[in-house]
Order: sequence, then structure tokens, then C-alpha cells
Amino acid sequence: MATCLGQQLGCLLLHWFLLQTVMVSSICSQGCPQRCECSAKYKSVSCQGKRLSALPDGISLDTKVLDLSDNRLRWVEHGDLLPYLRLEELDLSGNTISVLEPNAFASLQNLRTLSLRRNQLKLVPMGTFSRLTNLTSLDLSGNKIVILLDFTFQDLRSLRKLEVGDNDLVYISNKAFLGLVALRELTIERCNLTSISSQSLSYLRSLVTLRLRYLSISALEDQNFRKLGGLRGLEIDHWPLLEYISTHSLQGLNLSWLSITHTNLTSVPTSALRNLAYLTSLNLSYNPISVLESWALRDLVRLKELHMVNTNLVTIQPYALGGLRQISLLNLSTNGLVTLEEGAFQSVNALETLRLDRNPLACDCRLLWILQRRKTLNFDGAAPVCSSPVEVQGRALNAFSDSALFDHFTCQKPKIRNRRLQQITAREGQVVSFLCHAEGEPKPIIFWISPQRRRITTKSGGRLTVLPDGTLEVRYAQVTDSGTYICIASNAGGNDTYFATLTVSGLPLDAALMANRTYYAGDLNDTNHNDTRVSLKFTLDLKTILISTAMGCIMFLGVVLFCFILLFVWSRGRGQHKNNFSVEYSFRKVDGPAASGGQGGARKFNMKMI
Repeated sequence: MATCLGQQLGCLLLHWFLLQTVMVSSICSQGCPQRCECSAKYKSVSCQGKRLSALPDGISLDTKVLDLSDNRLRWVEHGDLLPYLRLEELDLSGNTISVLEPNAFASLQNLRTLSLRRNQLKLVPMGTFSRLTNLTSLDLSGNKIVILLDFTFQDLRSLRKLEVGDNDLVYISNKAFLGLVALRELTIERCNLTSISSQSLSYLRSLVTLRLRYLSISALEDQNFRKLGGLRGLEIDHWPLLEYISTHSLQGLNLSWLSITHTNLTSVPTSALRNLAYLTSLNLSYNPISVLESWALRDLVRLKELHMVNTNLVTIQPYALGGLRQISLLNLSTNGLVTLEEGAFQSVNALETLRLDRNPLACDCRLLWILQRRKTLNFDGAAPVCSSPVEVQGRALNAFSDSALFDHFTCQKPKIRNRRLQQITAREGQVVSFLCHAEGEPKPIIFWISPQRRRITTKSGGRLTVLPDGTLEVRYAQVTDSGTYICIASNAGGNDTYFATLTVSGLPLDAALMANRTYYAGDLNDTNHNDTRVSLKFTLDLKTILISTAMGCIMFLGVVLFCFILLFVWSRGRGQHKNNFSVEYSFRKVDGPAASGGQGGARKFNMKMI
């Protein structure tokens, strides 16, 4: 009896095992379509690059990750994805999808990631993404979308990342981003947009990172980002038409990092950066900025990183980095810098990383401060190399020994040549020049101090200016220009001075009047820096007076005659009887032959009032 029961139990177990094997085999065959790869552990199905023209059969209903990229799918209809309620990631990129029906993904309420990049979409209808309340990432890049309509993304309240770049976008509707209350990252690139409306961006209150690349936008509107108070990073890259950033274009932002690269900016947008008090990183690389002016970044008191790579930078003025007390990384590689003086910094104590590689550096006393810190300063694996003088050409700055520092890194104090005394006496209106040539290593900078203690340089406007060779030129000299002028030649090695004296005497009254005519006709303020003088002469003789009088009389008589003609025409149009009256009179009888032929009597005649 026990043997029979044991045999029956064994048969039942064998039957159950065979049944489970068949069921598992059936489930597996249904859970992974042919030509696809499946993972039971991650509940994923990958059908990438299988030349599918429709969704394959046999996809498990428990699938969470479905990859249908690089196939031949042409459309997505509502019923196609209806069974896959547990799907969390769906990749449809690299297909030929041109049409998305409204509610096409409405059944996928657990979906978190959706990629539609590199398809043929031209329009995304309103309602396409309805009910996708859990979607966090959406990629629409690489399509042919022309316009983003109002309310396109209104149901995506959990979306955190959106890619809409590399499309044919020409316009973004004002309410296209309405509903994206959780969006933190937005990328718009390679489009035909010529502007970005501040109204459309105003709905992105949670936006943290905004990337705008490869756009044909020539200017930023004032307060373009005024409602993006949570924005921490802004990237503007490859805007070749951008030449100027207005003062208020970045107003309202509290950025931590800002990148403006590959544009046509020729100077640091100091006024636009003034409000970015919390900025810690600034990248202005690949812009044609040749000069970093003094105090250009003075308001960025928390700035720690500055990148100006390949900007054609040739000059860094004294205190160009003034105000940057926390600067720790400075990248100036691939420029035309001959030197970087310590005087450009507010303080070099915070500096940790310096990139000066690929610059034509002159290794003299101006770089001595770098050599003294070369063992603690980080060159990020690209140490600066000397281009001159010849004896140290090609040597890296961190390769010099302590004993060699003062042998090579020296400067020659300026010396003014030809110190012959220059005392010039001139009349008002004349042009006066004072020579001042100096030599030294590095080449000295020459400027002058006027008797009124005004600094005169090569960039000074007005009548007084310094020529490139150091010559002081005084145009249209005035009595107030009299006094002693000081020439100062300066470089890192020291200064040299030279004095010159000018005495300007006034002109006689008649000459002064003629000089004033010439002066004012020329260039009073020297705004255009033209040394053009125009002399105006007025010749009054008897013939001119007679001709002028005759012409005046003729014009007067012509005006009078014209007035009489107008009065006559006006009077003719007033009627025949309204202004007429009759006058009756009697002739007196006259004695003599003249009166014999007629008799005295009454006479009438009419008169018309005009």
C-alpha cells in the first residue's frame, strides 16, 4: 500500500515538474521576440537595429525597458503600446516616425524615459504626451520640428530633462513650455531660431541648467531670463552673430556658472555681468577679445574660475583681475600674451592653477612672480614655455633652477634718449610737438603729464595726444596749454622722466578772429582726429553790394505785384452788386465857348469797393 502511494506521489511530482517546465518554456518564448535580446533580471528587451517595421510580437507584459532604436518604424498609434502598462523606459530613436497620434503614449503611465530623437517628426500635436505624469526625461532632438505649439508639454509635470535641439525650429510659442513645473535641464541647439521669447521661458520656474547652442541669434533681449530665479548654469555657445550683450539682458539671474563661447564679442561684457554676484565660474573662450581691461570683472567678487582660451588675447592691463580675491583657476592658454604681470591681480595668494601654455612669453622680470611659485603652482600638466630671449627659448618655466632665476628673468630700466631741453614758444592755433623716445627691456610705455596734472596717453582724445613713438602733439594750441609737461617712460624695471616747457601767446584781435574761424571750421573738439583746417574768407566790394540791392528790389516788387493780382482775383469773385454803389453829381454851368455845346445837369457813375 505504501509502495503504491509512493509511486502515485512520484508520478504527481513528475507531472507537476513537467507542467512547470512547459509553462516556463512557453513564457520565455512569449517574453522575448525573435531577433531581440532579453534580460529577465532587468526585465528589458532590446530590438536595436533589427530592421523592424512594426512592434514585434512576443514582448513580455512585464517588460520595463524596451529598446526599438534604429529600425524602420513609421508611426506610433495609441493601441500599439496599450498592453505594456509597466514600461518605464522606451527608446524609439533612429526610426522614420513622422506622425504621433494624440494619446499615443497615454497607457504608459509608469513611463519615465522616452527618446524620439533622430526621427522625421515635423509637428508634435497637443495631447501627444497626455497622462505621462511620471515622465522625467524626453528627447526630441534630431527631428524636423518647425514649431513648438502652445500646451505641447502641459501634462509633463514631473519632467526634469528636455532635449529639443537639432531641429528646424523657427518659433517657440509663448505657452509651449506651460506645465513644465519640474523641468531642471533644457537644451536648445542647432535650430533656426532668431530669438528666444522671455515669455516662453517664464514658465520654467524650476530650471537649473539652460544650454543654447548653435543658434543664429544676434542679441539678447533685456531681462530675457528675468523669471528664471532658480537658474544656476547658462551656456551660450556658437552664436556667430552675437556681438553685444546689453546691460540688462542677464538681470534677475543668480548664476553659479556662465559660459559664452564661440561668439563675436570683442570685449568682456562688464555691464551685463555686474549683477552676477554669485558667479563662481566664467568661460569666455573662443571670442575675439584682444584686451582684458582694468577692473573688467570687478563685480564678480565670488569668481573662482576664469577661462579665456584662444581669444586672441594680447594685453592684460594692470588690475584687469581687480576685485577677484578668490580666483583659484586662471586659464589663458593659446593666446598672444607676451607676459602676465602680478599687477594684473588683486591678489595672487588664492591662485592654485594657471594655464599660460601656447603663448609667446617673454621670460623677463615680469614673470618672476610665477617662477618664485612654480613648485606650488599647478600648471595642469602644460607648463608655460619661454619664447624669448633666445638663450632660454623653448625652456619650460618649471625647469629653471633657483640660481638661474636672476640670471635670466631681469628687466632693463627705461632710459629716455636725446634729453636736449625743449622750450617752445607758439602762437594760438599752432600745432606743437614734443619728442620723447625711450629704450629699455621690456619696451617702455610712454605717457605725459600736462600742467593741469592730466595723464595723456596714446588713447587720449581731444587736442592733446601721444603718438605711438612717444611724441606729444598739441593741436590748436591755447594760452591755457602753457606750462611744463612731464614725459614718463615706464616698464617693469622702473621709470625715467623728462621735462618740456610750452609758452603760448595770444593773437592780435584781427588775427584772432580769423584764427577762430579757421579753428571752428576745422575741428574744435578733435572728435574725428583730423588735422584739417578750413579758412573762410568773405570779400565785400561795391559790385557785390549793387547786385545784392538790385536783386532785393526785384524780389520786393515781384511780391507786391503778386499781392495786387491776388486782390484783383479775389475782388472779381465777390459778385457784381454786393459791393457796388452809385454816385450822382451835377456839373456847374461854365461860361465860355467850352460850355456852349451842352447844358448843365446830373450825372451818375458806379464804383466798386475792393
